[in-house]
Amino acid sequence: MAPGHANTVSWRLVSPLAATYVLLFLAPLLLLLTISLYDDSNLSRIGGTQWVKFFGDPFYLSVIWRTVRLGLFTVGATTALSLPLALVFCASRPTIQRVLLLIVILPLLTSVVVRTFAWIAILAREGVINETLLSLGLVSEPFPLLQSEAGLVLALTQIEMPLMMLPLVTAMRAIDPSVLDASRALGASRWRTLFKVILPLSMPGWLAGATLVFASSVTAFISQSVIGGGRLVYLPSVIWQQAMVVYNWPFAAVAAVTLLATVLGGITLLAAAANRIGGR
Repeated sequence: MAPGHANTVSWRLVSPLAATYVLLFLAPLLLLLTISLYDDSNLSRIGGTQWVKFFGDPFYLSVIWRTVRLGLFTVGATTALSLPLALVFCASRPTIQRVLLLIVILPLLTSVVVRTFAWIAILAREGVINETLLSLGLVSEPFPLLQSEAGLVLALTQIEMPLMMLPLVTAMRAIDPSVLDASRALGASRWRTLFKVILPLSMPGWLAGATLVFASSVTAFISQSVIGGGRLVYLPSVIWQQAMVVYNWPFAAVAAVTLLATVLGGITLLAAAANRIGGR
């Protein structure tokens, strides 16, 4: 087949996907940007008033930081739990691996609404965690876990765990065993092999998992609303309130574009951190 004909065939195969991408992503994004430029909810005058109002208010700036912090905390918590579990998974027998895999993916088999409301029973003042701590005498009064950032991060960690665990396991299982044997043959201890060989080679898997966890946690409107309640305000709740309660579509569009930029910025920072660690 001639090179020119091959290129024509490839473009024909790609064109349906490209058209779908433009129709379902670029066009709504451009529409969102256009709406954000209007000055009022009647969409009668174009300007930048809504952008000035959003970024000129310290409250909304704190909402942006709170949203980013939630994503970073969730990434850190899922990483701390997924790394040891992934190492145990790779070192276990196939039977144990199947059991661990079922436990990990079990949250994906349950509705996010059911999982979120289940965490209310766990985090409440009379919930499982507080009742256990009180019965053991470790605390004198219940912790305010519900409607707190700590409780929300705890719930999101369990919900987002498969998104971090599965890419890490895939990356670790792709490591050539001869590389680990060479590390041990050169006199490296298990800890040195872990930090100098396994973790750097697992960075692509961690980056994929961190990207998914960060993007999913900062946009988890149901979990943020149910567990966080009205005390914790994040960008998704601002978008919902401005669009569905106040009907201020330009301001909601500004918040939506800001959320998209926040997610992309967080992913960029995570990628830079992963490349730096992997390079070392």
